[in-house]
Amino acid sequence: MAEHLLDVRNLSVEFHTASGTVQAVRNISYHVDRGETLAILGESGSGKSVSSSAIMNLIDMPPGRIASGEILLDGKDLLTLPADQRREINGRRIAMIFQDPLSHLNPVYTVGWQIREAMTTHGMDREKAESEAQRLLGRVGIPEPERAMKKYPHEFSGGQRQRVMIAMALALRPDLLIADEPTTALDVTVQAEVLALLKELQQETGMAVMIITHDLGVVAKIADRVVVMEKGVLVESGSVREVYRNPQHPYTRKLINAAPGKGEMHQPPAPREPILSVRDVRKTYGAFTALKGISFDLMPGETIAVVGESGSGKSTLARILLRLDEPDGGSALWKGRDLFTLSSAELYALRRDLQMVFQDPTQSLNPRMTVFQLISEAWVIHPEILPKAKWRARVEELLEQVGLKPEHMRRYPHQFSGGQRQRIAIARALALEPQLIICDEAVSALDVSVQAQVIALLDRLRRDMGLSFIFIAHDLPVVRDFADHVMVMQKGELVEFGTVRQVFEAPRQPYTRDLLAASLDPDPDVQAERQQVKRSAL
Repeated sequence: MAEHLLDVRNLSVEFHTASGTVQAVRNISYHVDRGETLAILGESGSGKSVSSSAIMNLIDMPPGRIASGEILLDGKDLLTLPADQRREINGRRIAMIFQDPLSHLNPVYTVGWQIREAMTTHGMDREKAESEAQRLLGRVGIPEPERAMKKYPHEFSGGQRQRVMIAMALALRPDLLIADEPTTALDVTVQAEVLALLKELQQETGMAVMIITHDLGVVAKIADRVVVMEKGVLVESGSVREVYRNPQHPYTRKLINAAPGKGEMHQPPAPREPILSVRDVRKTYGAFTALKGISFDLMPGETIAVVGESGSGKSTLARILLRLDEPDGGSALWKGRDLFTLSSAELYALRRDLQMVFQDPTQSLNPRMTVFQLISEAWVIHPEILPKAKWRARVEELLEQVGLKPEHMRRYPHQFSGGQRQRIAIARALALEPQLIICDEAVSALDVSVQAQVIALLDRLRRDMGLSFIFIAHDLPVVRDFADHVMVMQKGELVEFGTVRQVFEAPRQPYTRDLLAASLDPDPDVQAERQQVKRSAL
């Protein structure tokens, strides 16, 4: 019996590109034991996903190349095994679940077929695979598993799709489950459910779990040990409590200090004449009621956060306020003028005052346009803002304002990181000199330190320019640090509204209390205390 279930030794991975060789992983070593949960923590580009891809033999070679090292499973080096033996191990001994299940589930096959395939490929007969797939769907909490077997991936919610992926990964009872950012885009309550499910399944099966994440709260919730990676190098390792309480490396300290939810709460601005007054906004899609009479006031220079689970109506509200969708009833007075009754020409003129920053800048930025073209497009549409002779200087100024460099204007979106692309999206919104910016999950997919930088940037812009924000988010610690007031939405209704301090320290509604309880804290002692309280309540 080998000392460790998985033992990665001196692993180096490099990629050959047109601009030279990129060393994605440099001489890293770590291990995972049976029944243990190891977290690999790091930001985008740290090499954490590349190292797991090497374990699963998922690196395209070329351009990739494993330059050195060993990957030992029960003492046997996977890198020396022939391809047919690696295929036999993948799925049966080591399984993997990914960040975006919609991208990794085949849209043209039912989920039942896809789970069965994972078993029949490794020799299980079809009838047994059918009954086992149905049992697994029930075990991971999918309602009516017999009917669910016949459904396609798009017919499930994000959290349910992740559960389907977990069922598929567990089909052959692997010794090691690798989970690559499995909860990043999920609501706080769904995230808590998925992490609790992984822990339950681990206790049932005795499997080891390796979770790859940039979220300190996930590490505190589920992991026993953690290794920290930066720019392809393993910079720190230890128990979760040791690393959080006494980090040795500056990068680890930077990650811990960047974790949201620990700063001073905002004092809301003094009551004034609202810049936006929303009354009784309603929206129905067929038989589904998305908004049920939403009302609130937004003051100049104020940030209102809108929180709630998927399906609560947050994004529908944002789209209606910008007239991207039409309401069924109600009013939205912008400086006394009802946005819902404006003509197309009037709305066109008003667009420059109301801007939006979307969740995914990769999809919201045209890949064929340079940064200069993306930002200056605003002045093509609204030429009265700025004469063409001043465009270049203003683009440079905006890029510097959001923490980028003037020379970046010549690049295309794919040449930037996710955090940099979001900064470009913010610069584009600022080009029109708006008075209100609606941020729809604008920081949810960003690394913790990049997220902290973007929030600090938005906060500075609010102070310097007097901007107002409607900030849609499911990350409650970020909301606590950034917002003045919080709107809590559930199934199309506004169930609670108050200052950040009122909502976070004295929530009135059970639903709000459930959201706050499900929010993960980066402190492992806080997580352990919450778990103890939960067990005592059962």
